[in-house]
Amino acid sequence: MNYDKIDRKARKVMEANDRGLYTVPTKGLYPYQWNWDSAFAAWGFASYDPKRAWAELETLFQGQWDTGMVPHIVFHKQAFGYFPGPDVWRIPRVPHTSGISQPPIAATMARAVYEADKRYGRIHMELLYGRLVSWHRWWMQNRVENGMVAITHPWESGRDNAPDWDAALTNVDISEVGDYHRSDTDHIDPSMRPTKLDYDRYVALVQLSQKAGWDEAKIAEVSPFRVADVGMTFLFLRACRDLLHIAAEFDHGTDEIEGWIQTLKQGVKAHWNEARGFYDSVNLRTGAFTNTLSSASFLNWFAGIRDDRQLKHLHRILDQVAFGIPSLDPEDPKFDRFKYWRGPVWGMMNSLIGIGLAETGHTVLAERIRKDTQRLIAEHGFYEYFSPVDGASAGGGAFTWTAAIWLTWASPHAKGRF
Repeated sequence: MNYDKIDRKARKVMEANDRGLYTVPTKGLYPYQWNWDSAFAAWGFASYDPKRAWAELETLFQGQWDTGMVPHIVFHKQAFGYFPGPDVWRIPRVPHTSGISQPPIAATMARAVYEADKRYGRIHMELLYGRLVSWHRWWMQNRVENGMVAITHPWESGRDNAPDWDAALTNVDISEVGDYHRSDTDHIDPSMRPTKLDYDRYVALVQLSQKAGWDEAKIAEVSPFRVADVGMTFLFLRACRDLLHIAAEFDHGTDEIEGWIQTLKQGVKAHWNEARGFYDSVNLRTGAFTNTLSSASFLNWFAGIRDDRQLKHLHRILDQVAFGIPSLDPEDPKFDRFKYWRGPVWGMMNSLIGIGLAETGHTVLAERIRKDTQRLIAEHGFYEYFSPVDGASAGGGAFTWTAAIWLTWASPHAKGRF
């Protein structure tokens, strides 16, 4: 296998999706700047162009609201035909943005970018730090319940159609949604995407938040959808730990961040589904576990939670599939190897799980997942996601975060860690 050639292809994917100061996840399907996609892009750029990496993060934070929230999409330039575009969100600000957030991994990736070149990155980190703190504070003030991180829309999780949200979505009123045209199914086989009913509910939740004036307290009061996302809690805990490291290195106060970490560590305990033996999301409207073992459940090691009770599930799943951790347990009746977040394997999730395992001493497991992902991308390309059974490509092609994790973690030439 010519890994030098694949390294060059990965850079070409990054460059093809580069729009100057930000990247799109892939051409056509996702024509704007997405929050956590962009953070992965910055990590990828840091492997060969720290200047461009910092530009990626700084451009993302141009969309930050006065409340501290960093939206999940920043609409820098109009891309006609995309749904839901800025005309759907109707946020009165420039640049236009969506009204919800996404997994707050920017602090984690900013630390990785800084570590790649501290001399160049010092001033950039100093300038970004306050914005990162503001965003984290927004999460703590508006979305943390019983130490767990709540989402108000499935899109916020980054795992749009994961089964974690199924029960909560059944109570969403779609009677006023109206007609719309989805652009995603113009690019991708509809069988690989969320259903029409899913999208109706997604749009209804946007409309609900609009009527609430995007006021977090009002949304919390009236929305039927409020779920403590196990993936979000783990990723936010990790991001707070990385923010704490940055604060200490730059001689900023650490008491507030340390308090956040302690709160979230307690929240992790509330995510433990004893009956099923895994970390699980929780429907905050009912208090019930979602009974969903997903790839997000295995982010505990990445969050610094050294709890090995899930290892039996991890070994079982790795023995059932060929290319890492599928987005849903293959033994779950809802498993579909091509259905977005209901079965496919995602390279970027493999990378986070693998890094977490390596950092907590599970080096053999970590290397197995890294090698599986290396083989997956080398043999099947830089796609959005893949069948965990045979590696068949799915979703968008020439995908930014798949190229990014190749350059930083999966390639034999990568460091394989932060």
